[in-house]
Amino acid sequence: MDLRDLKFGIEIETVGRTRRAVAEGIQAIVGGYVQHVGSPSSYDPYHVTADDGRIWKVVADASLNSVAKHLQAEVVSPILTYADLPSVQQIVRQLRTGVRAKINNQCGIHIHIDAANFSPKALGNLIKIVNKQEDLIVEALGVNHDRLVRYSKKIKAELVNDIVRRRPQSIDHLNRLWYGYRNNNPTHYDSTRYHGLNLHNVWYRGTVEFRYFEGTLHAGKIKSYIQFCMALSAKAINAKGASAKKRNLSHQSSKYDFRVFLLSLGLIGLEFKTARHHLLSNLRGDIAWKNNLEREMYEAHT
Repeated sequence: MDLRDLKFGIEIETVGRTRRAVAEGIQAIVGGYVQHVGSPSSYDPYHVTADDGRIWKVVADASLNSVAKHLQAEVVSPILTYADLPSVQQIVRQLRTGVRAKINNQCGIHIHIDAANFSPKALGNLIKIVNKQEDLIVEALGVNHDRLVRYSKKIKAELVNDIVRRRPQSIDHLNRLWYGYRNNNPTHYDSTRYHGLNLHNVWYRGTVEFRYFEGTLHAGKIKSYIQFCMALSAKAINAKGASAKKRNLSHQSSKYDFRVFLLSLGLIGLEFKTARHHLLSNLRGDIAWKNNLEREMYEAHT
């Protein structure tokens, strides 16, 4: 499975502009027409039916309670492919510079990867891969404390231990491990959804959701986040197995460590240069050397 073959969706939270204004900004890029659906009233949705027939939604989000409801606008994309990344970037730029939408510390970004290509083993691999690197991922993405404790919790150690010990061979078995019981009727606001890696949506809407990301209207960062989630997913799907041992975070070598991790995910070469730049920008240390001793030894022999 090549990461470019995966389908995805994205939710982008904004404040400061009305949902109609945001919808019209999307329409300026994708064409089509805007419709105020209005129901359910709690979301007061606007739909943008693009020229290609796909529907972009703009809805209210109660978590953005620092602004009035009419200035809450969460963009919900249709199902997208890797070829749609330039259009996503155009939309983001239009929201920032044309619509002049804003973000605040309540805003986040959620990225959904189509779960159709994930076997139970692949989902287990993903949990183990993310768990191993989660402290480094959180550091790289600059996830704020409130988001970590409320909306993007870290993976539970009990879940990882259950997966290692029981090795779920079916989606039903994994369902029981995720919820703690067999959940035949998952609902939208199930409490297990509030994890940085959210498998609740596997059963609720058929996607794996990544919720770690702080809000931004920087087109390059958003593209980088999408590529990162696609690369993580492809790695889990392709891997024969994965280590569950959690990695200790070293602030001094975090930039080097995360660069090595990104390369192991296949984010190599010019195509992913921008992704590496943005995903490494928050980290400390030397990008080429794990520590000063390694550098000194190299320099001593050259």
